[in-house]
Order: sequence, then C-alpha cells, then structure tokens
Amino acid sequence: MSACEPGAPLGTAGVVIASTRAALGVYDDKTGPIITDWLREHGFAAIAPVVVPDGAPVGAALRALLTQRPAVVLTSGGTGLSPTDETPEMTLPLLDREVPGLMEAIRAAGLAKTPMAALSRGHAGLAGHTLIVNLPGSPSGVMDGLAVLDPLIRHICEQVGGGHGH
Repeated sequence: MSACEPGAPLGTAGVVIASTRAALGVYDDKTGPIITDWLREHGFAAIAPVVVPDGAPVGAALRALLTQRPAVVLTSGGTGLSPTDETPEMTLPLLDREVPGLMEAIRAAGLAKTPMAALSRGHAGLAGHTLIVNLPGSPSGVMDGLAVLDPLIRHICEQVGGGHGH
C-alpha cells in the first residue's frame, strides 16, 4: 500500500512550539496537543511536541527534527512582529523550495476571522522531502491553518513522494 492511499500511514511528523513563556513553564502550551491530534488523525506517527523559547532555539529544534527525516514538521508561534518572533527567519534558510500558496491560504482563512492574521509572517516549503509549515501561535490560528492543510496533506505527500496526481 502506498503511503498516500486513504488510511495508509503517512510517516512521521514533528511539532515545534516557539514560546518562551511555555518553554519556561509560565503557562501550558495549548497548540502542541491540537497539532499532534490532527497529525495522528491524518495518519502520521506524531513525535511529541518540542517546546522551545523563541529565536535561535527554534532553528536548532527544526534542524534536530530534520535529521529524523519526517514527512512533515509543523511549527506554532513566533510568526508575529514582536522582537523575539523569529520562527520565519529560523525556517527560511532550511527550505529548498517554498510553497507560498499554503501560507497565502492560511492567512486568508485567518483573515476571515480576525484582521490580525495579516501580521503572520510564516513560511511553508520543503526541506528535502519534509514539508515545513509555520502556523500561528494561537489555538484558533492553528485550527485555521490545519483546516487549510486538511484537504491538501495527502496530495502534498503524494507529490513530494514523486506522484503526479492532480
């Protein structure tokens, strides 16, 4: 059975949460469990979320996950305009090919609910054969992003794996 057939496992997936306050235990991360549940519901073997402070630790966590060659890595947080929001800057150098349409769709989905979605600076693209998508840091922003990915994730998997279905 192909990894992209309905019901077939899609491989491993990683989650990086960029939140200095959650990493310090000031509050519990709310987005990691949402993302992990979504990944498992879609056939991925989700690795436990890695919660790191904003900035350079995000890049280190992404590079560490990429050594495991996951199919997907989803991040949450660090995509706004505060001085420590550097998830896009940590992600972009790792991407071999950007997929700007994913981020355009995620921002558009968020804009339907809040004008603040326009401030998200996230990236989406491929690092080798791994899809990386930067989701916003709020639970509602994450759910909007996952709703965009929902009808696309198997097709993305198929194309990255060399399939040419349209």
